[in-house]
Amino acid sequence: MTAFSGELTRLCSTRLPLWTLFAAMLCGGGLTGLLALIGPENATPPMPGLDTPEGGGIVLGIGGLLLFVPALIGTTAVTSEYRHRTIGATFLAVPRRGAVLRAKLGVFAILGLGYGLVSSLSSGLALLLGTAIHGEELGLPAGQLVTMLVQLTLASAVYMVLGVGIGALARHQLLAVGIVLGYFYFLEYVLMLIPGINRLYPILPGGATASLTRFTFLTEAIEQQTGTAAALGSPVMGALILLGYAALAAAVAVLVPLRRDLG
Repeated sequence: MTAFSGELTRLCSTRLPLWTLFAAMLCGGGLTGLLALIGPENATPPMPGLDTPEGGGIVLGIGGLLLFVPALIGTTAVTSEYRHRTIGATFLAVPRRGAVLRAKLGVFAILGLGYGLVSSLSSGLALLLGTAIHGEELGLPAGQLVTMLVQLTLASAVYMVLGVGIGALARHQLLAVGIVLGYFYFLEYVLMLIPGINRLYPILPGGATASLTRFTFLTEAIEQQTGTAAALGSPVMGALILLGYAALAAAVAVLVPLRRDLG
């Protein structure tokens, strides 16, 4: 408990929580508000309008494409401690590295939930505001809207923990950032285009997130272009896969630093 309170105090003494919440509002409400104001039916190719369940779900689901942002925050937060050598002082104050790293995971999971909550709430408000400006009624049922927002909130916490795990494994900040951006922003989408290999997409983090939120727009668009696409799993399966990745990231974040020096 001492390690956890220490990590929480350390985090709150920095500007990271404020920047995290700002990023959440920008990635959530900013993106969703822009799409809602433009109108998905005016996109290229045209998508269903906000007055349909499909249109509202697509606009919210697109926000899931920016979940690499909380992963990036978790990665840079951990690697900056190795970069500035402050992690050494932490390990001297609390010699049990496992306790320190478990505390970090807990603190950043909370920060990830905060990111997800702000991002989801701002997305929902922006979506409702956009439909009101167009003089329409949101076609997405209230229950489905709340469910999607909760799913995106939980996914944000998982991605934050994934980022912490990647940062603890790589330690070098530029390398870790490159891994996060290269994988979540590029590699997963390339894999979706390769016939045969794209069948692995549902068990990858992005595919599991799409399964959880039922965001099928990308897979359907690729199927129209290539004639092949991977079938997404159920929301429950997507949630279980994401939790599995979170558990793996947590294990990496705790076990790897125990077996090597800080230098």
